[in-house]
Amino acid sequence: MIKVGDSLPSTTLMEYSEVEGEGCSIGPNPVDVAKASAGKTIALFALPGAFTPTCSAKHVPGYVENQAALKAAGVDEIWCVSVNDAFVMGAWARDQKTAGKVRMLADGSADFAKATGLTLDLTARGMGLRSNRYSMLVKDGKVAALNVEAPGKFEVSDAATLLKQAQG
Repeated sequence: MIKVGDSLPSTTLMEYSEVEGEGCSIGPNPVDVAKASAGKTIALFALPGAFTPTCSAKHVPGYVENQAALKAAGVDEIWCVSVNDAFVMGAWARDQKTAGKVRMLADGSADFAKATGLTLDLTARGMGLRSNRYSMLVKDGKVAALNVEAPGKFEVSDAATLLKQAQG
């Protein structure tokens, strides 16, 4: 499992863009994790699935609401990572009103989740291999803080916990 001091895995996530800009076409665009995190402080949180109850009611809204405070604490970008395709993440971004606040990044084949060692097998519930629920503070591509939830819990990966860690 990834730990504090480790570099983020060299994988590619996908991001759905509704408008063209900054070299991004409309639709899914690749995000090279190493390049996108280089020289930045990232508040990254991952969760089991888009549109799921805890994720939609608590996890994403907390980061949207705390976006300004996280920026003030030195966070350059907030990333939400989930084992869903870019189209689903794009629809969820619209639903959660994350534009300009949280980058909704798709880990469609769970490559990022597998590379971090933070997978959650929800096959018995019809959801297949997913990401565990966690948050991490990333500085220049390296994990500075990591908060992994126990199964079925939402206690340490919330925005308030990561904000306290970013404020140091």
